[in-house]
Amino acid sequence: MTITQEQQLVLFKPQGSIDLQGGLALSEQMTQAGSQPDQLWVIDLAEVDFMDSSGLVSLVKGLTSARQLGCRLVLCNVQTPVRLILELTQLDSVFEIFDTYEDIVTLVNGGNLALVS
Repeated sequence: MTITQEQQLVLFKPQGSIDLQGGLALSEQMTQAGSQPDQLWVIDLAEVDFMDSSGLVSLVKGLTSARQLGCRLVLCNVQTPVRLILELTQLDSVFEIFDTYEDIVTLVNGGNLALVS
């Protein structure tokens, strides 16, 4: 997993499967990311090809944590298998999902994306 932190943006790039083990690793990384309010947490799912229910739990916990800290969590580059899981569970309406990381950066730099929802 790769984590990049620039200004108020924290990028998480999990790889492979977000199952029980991958979900725990992602949750741990989000916990260690810091707790500055007004951060934007981006989970780039470009290299994730599988997610099960425990992976969904880690995403929901991350979203809850981000909101409690005054941060915003968004997803990008969601691959078809993962998007289907999000749609079947109707979590696609809970998470903000962007097509690409560049879309998020453009909106942040353009000032069109408020960091706290």
